[in-house]
Amino acid sequence: MTQAPTPTADTVRRLVRSLLKESADDASGPDVRPVAEGGGHSTWWVGTRHVLRLAPDREASVRQRRELRLRDLMRPHLPVAVPAGVATGEWAPGLTYTLDTVIPGGTAEEHDVSAVGEADLAGLLTGLREVPVRQAETLGVPRTPPRSLEALRRMAVPAAERLAAADEFDPSRLLQLTPPGAAQLAAQPGTAVLVHHDLKGEHLVVSADGRVRGVLDWTDAAVGDPAEDIAGLALAVGSGAAVRAATLAGYGARPCLRGLWLARCDTVVRLTDRLEGRGDSPLPLLRTQLRRAWETILLERVTELREDTGGTEDDEEL
Repeated sequence: MTQAPTPTADTVRRLVRSLLKESADDASGPDVRPVAEGGGHSTWWVGTRHVLRLAPDREASVRQRRELRLRDLMRPHLPVAVPAGVATGEWAPGLTYTLDTVIPGGTAEEHDVSAVGEADLAGLLTGLREVPVRQAETLGVPRTPPRSLEALRRMAVPAAERLAAADEFDPSRLLQLTPPGAAQLAAQPGTAVLVHHDLKGEHLVVSADGRVRGVLDWTDAAVGDPAEDIAGLALAVGSGAAVRAATLAGYGARPCLRGLWLARCDTVVRLTDRLEGRGDSPLPLLRTQLRRAWETILLERVTELREDTGGTEDDEEL
C-alpha cells in the first residue's frame, strides 16, 4: 500500500499559488499555517480569507467529494452558512482538496452562544429536518442506524466507576438512567433526518456577539437519529442551550432526553478512555464537555414522554 504524502507548507503554498490569482502575483507566496483544531483533513489557513482542507487518504477523499455535493443541497434550507468552495481538485494522486472561503467568527469554544444564537441553532436543526432525505441519499450520504442507549449505558457504568476512582466524577449521577429508562428513550421508527453527526464546539462558527454564523465540516453527515445532533450541541454549548434550541426546533421531550443521555454517556466513556491512554483528545476539552453534558436542567411537564412511554406525571430533573 502506497504511503500518502505528508503535506508541508511548501506543498500548500504551491497549490494555492496555482489557484488564487493574487497569490500567483506574489513572489513570496501566500501566508499559510496549519489549523490547530480538527486537522483530520490536514487543514490550513490561507491568508485571512481562505481555508484549505487536504484529504489524507482515499476514504476521506470520498467523504469530501460527497460533502461538496451535500453543501449545495443543504444551503437553501439552512439559516446559517456552510462553507463555500473556491476550488477543488486533487493535491496528490487520488487525494482531494477543497479551498473554501472563511466564514468570519470564532468557535463555540472561544465565544459563548447567546439567546439569539440558540435561535440560530434551532434554525439549524429545523433546516436539517427539511433537507430531502432521498436526495441526500442519492448523493451518497449514508443511513446510520440509531445507537442503543442501553448498550451505551452499560459501557458508561464501569467507566463512571473508574472516573470516581480518579476523583473525576460522581458515578451515582449515572444511576438516574435505568435500563427501563433507556428503553423508553429508544429512537422511534420513521424519525430519521439529515444530521451533521459531528456537532461540537470547533465546528460551530460563533461571532463575538454570540450569534451562530455557520457550521463547518459536513464529511460525517448521515441520515439518522436527530438526537445525535442534540447530543453534539450539549457537548458544544451545554445541555440547557441544546434542549432550548431543540425545543424551539419542534422536538419534544423524548429526542431531547435521548440526546442528553447520549451526550452524558459518551462524555463519561471518552474521558475514561483518554485517562487510560486511549485517544488523544485534549483532557481540558473532555472535562469541559463532561461538565456541559451533565448540566442539571429541569424538564417540566414531560407530556410527550409520559404519553408515549407510560411514565409518571411528575416533573423530571436531569
